[in-house]
Amino acid sequence: MSFDYSGFTNREALWQSLRNGDQNWDMVVVGGGIIGAGILREAARRGLKVLLVEQRDYAWGTSSRSSKMVHGGLRYISHGDIKLTKDSLRERERLLTEVPGLVERMGYYFTLRKGQFPGRIPFSILLWLYDRLAGIKNHRYFNTLSVEEHYAGINSDGITGAMYYTDTVTDDARLVVRVLQDAIAAGGQAVNYVKAQSLIKTNGQVTGVLLRDEESDEQIEVVCRTVINATGAWADQLRNEVNPEKRIRPLRGSHLVFPMAKLPVTDALSLFHPVDKRPVFVFPWEGTTVVGTTDLDHQEDIDQEATISAAELDYLLQVVHALFPDHQLGQEDVISSWSGVRPVIGSEKSTDPSKERRDHAVWVDAGLVTVSGGKLTTFRLIALDAIRAAAPTLGSVESKEPSDAIFSAPDITPADLGIENMRWAQRLIGRYGKHAKALLEQANEGEHQLVGNTEFCLAECRWAARNESVLHLDDLLLRRTRLGLLLEKGGELLFSELEEICAKELQWDSDRWEREVERYRQIWRKYYYLPVADSRAETE
Repeated sequence: MSFDYSGFTNREALWQSLRNGDQNWDMVVVGGGIIGAGILREAARRGLKVLLVEQRDYAWGTSSRSSKMVHGGLRYISHGDIKLTKDSLRERERLLTEVPGLVERMGYYFTLRKGQFPGRIPFSILLWLYDRLAGIKNHRYFNTLSVEEHYAGINSDGITGAMYYTDTVTDDARLVVRVLQDAIAAGGQAVNYVKAQSLIKTNGQVTGVLLRDEESDEQIEVVCRTVINATGAWADQLRNEVNPEKRIRPLRGSHLVFPMAKLPVTDALSLFHPVDKRPVFVFPWEGTTVVGTTDLDHQEDIDQEATISAAELDYLLQVVHALFPDHQLGQEDVISSWSGVRPVIGSEKSTDPSKERRDHAVWVDAGLVTVSGGKLTTFRLIALDAIRAAAPTLGSVESKEPSDAIFSAPDITPADLGIENMRWAQRLIGRYGKHAKALLEQANEGEHQLVGNTEFCLAECRWAARNESVLHLDDLLLRRTRLGLLLEKGGELLFSELEEICAKELQWDSDRWEREVERYRQIWRKYYYLPVADSRAETE
């Protein structure tokens, strides 16, 4: 029985199959973030019968709340970790080649200041090595006047120039969905809002999982040859069923989103925070300007969505005030925020979160493979490590595909989409692959028009609702599209159009729509805006 539904798993048909025990599974992957999606992709291309389950929505956790940067990690060179940097840079260039329009090169200006380390010469040497490892050459020096001309209104006091280099930027949640689509096309299966309630063990070895549908509370036992725990910051929870060790140090990173018109930048501005000298960024993303990130221990309940604190809000506003004092921006100018919890492997050697290494680790306990840590950029390599760790159970597994490409090449070009804006056409292909043309063809009249200052259109909302396992309004506005982060009040002005789309594509009646709107408003106000005590939305 096939469950490929326009590039995504048909959730109801798959759950019925699980209920009936129709399939013999080689592998169950727990976790629907970028690492879990990568494992599903690599397992499926090896001909394995593999199922991915995610307790919330795909990319609900860290993988929709990163800093959106697919980068090599300049600081890893300074820490002496050349291999991690080299691997990251090679994967970065691979993604640029495979999914242009989704992963795009972005310029970075690192501000130099008198007496600040590294200075121009050490940084030039660092960038020379960075580019050499990547196989490119695009770093250079800009003087203070050039920096002033490039960033209107910047406070250049103390700035002696800037070193320019490039990394890349992406929509992290969409990257996860694209990997899932190719994994499903290769034979994998995935289902969201299904929790791995507990592990099934036979003679002390993990032999399956007890699954619970979070929508219906129905539970099903699934037996398999191996279970891979790819739950990121939650990895200790499942692993502790077979090993009591605590290895994950959850670190929170928060970001502010401003209108591009109020904080216009065309390239990322990289600097050390004026208070604690941590690296922070001001960069363009999806038609807005983002300021981030913080880096601190996340002490709150990890099962609750992370949210920016008042101290983090002040910390990031200090960056804006120091760099662009004449803009007079404050919390009233913030469109939205997001906070993600990084699954860092705790070393127990550093009290400073920023000094923890960002590489990944794989553990095998009683047949359970757990993988956590690492970077968005190297998800493919991390996935391969996890599959290799499962070899004692799976045996030697070779890829059934002639190429090791993550993404299958779409059989369409930007010109085939029939729209004048070739850049936007490439963006659609990067984000939707071979489905980009069908997305435009299935839209209603007027739905190709871009929404506000974003590059999203309502045709994408309709496509996602119809084809991409959307169960709730927040799935649609915060992850399948990012309109909830890019528009004032979380995109409320679109609600009338979205109600029609959801009624047609998801069969939501007016009562269901009202419940979804209330759910979405509560989520957005609490977790994607200002700290609740400071939130003006609470009083409007």
